[in-house]
Amino acid sequence: MKNFLLLAVIFVAFGTTVSAQEWQTDFVKAKAIAVKESKPIILVFQGSDWCAPCIKLDREIWSTDKFKKYAGEHYVMLQADFPRRKNNALSDTQTKANAQLAEWYNRNGVFPFVVVLDSKGKVLGETSYKKTTPENYIKELNAFTK
Repeated sequence: MKNFLLLAVIFVAFGTTVSAQEWQTDFVKAKAIAVKESKPIILVFQGSDWCAPCIKLDREIWSTDKFKKYAGEHYVMLQADFPRRKNNALSDTQTKANAQLAEWYNRNGVFPFVVVLDSKGKVLGETSYKKTTPENYIKELNAFTK
C-alpha cells in the first residue's frame, strides 16, 4: 500500500511539471494573462489535422518537456487552429475568433505561422516551422522580445 501511495504521489508531481504549458484559445484572456504576468504571447496558427509542418512543429517543439516547462514560465501560449476534418471541428464561436486572429495577424494564410506579440497585441516578430531543437527555437522566440 505504501508503494502504491508513493507511486501515486510521484505520478501527480511529474504530471504537474510536464503540463506546465497551458494553451489559450481566447485572445482577450491571453492578453489579460500576459499583462498580469508580464509575459509575451506566442500566437500559433496551425492546421492540426492536415498541415504536416504544423504537426512536426507540435511534435518537435511545442510538445517537448523542455519547451513546455520554459513556456509555462515565460510565455502565454495562444493557439489558433484551423482543422479540416469534421470530427475535429471547432465551435462556431472559436472558428470565428480564429478567423479574426488570422485577419489581424496572418493575412497570407501561412501554416504553421508563429507570431510573437507583446501583452497589448503588438507584433514583435514572426517565424514558422524550422528543423531545430527546442533550445534553439526558444532562443529565436526570445530574440523577438529583447
